Amino acid sequence: MKDTRRMELDELIDLIAPEKTIEETFNRANEAINTFALSTARIEDWDGFRGCLVAFLRRVEACVLRLSKPIRTHSDYYWARCAQSLIEIYGLNGEKAAFEMARTGNEGGLYAVLRAVAMHVAEGYARTEISAKVASYWEDLSVAEKLEASSEYLAKYGHLLPSELTEGSAARVRANLPKVLANHPRLVQKLRRVGR
Repeated sequence: MKDTRRMELDELIDLIAPEKTIEETFNRANEAINTFALSTARIEDWDGFRGCLVAFLRRVEACVLRLSKPIRTHSDYYWARCAQSLIEIYGLNGEKAAFEMARTGNEGGLYAVLRAVAMHVAEGYARTEISAKVASYWEDLSVAEKLEASSEYLAKYGHLLPSELTEGSAARVRANLPKVLANHPRLVQKLRRVGR
């Protein structure tokens, strides 16, 4: 029998809490880094570099997604994902910059490249998880419930938001509450860091 009870805002906030989404995902990415067997600290040939990154991305994905074993998708698929991540991390020629780091040992070498890829992948999965949970919550609400949820969020968490978002009737928050909710875990995480 399907549960027809609507999720409350506080339940969503608890479900997307940074320790349950962001931090947990990053912990699993760190597990992948710590358990990935490297035979060398430097890789001097391109094919070896590609093979290492493909194997590593498979490992990261298995850990982050809590799979019992890596998915056996073609290595070209994984390399395309690696290359895209490297471009997003290091810029237009990111894969070449990362290879130079792995080849020379400069700027943290291969370990720094692997760590950057793992954190980039973890960030993407955490963001997707949070967005999916927010979308599921938001889609179940009627128009009146959406307005009520906006008011409830502002009453409980409006003090955490920049004043330019909450001035007047807080129309920007009310019009973009799903986006605000998706950013809520990051906001809480930043505020905790500042408080330390």
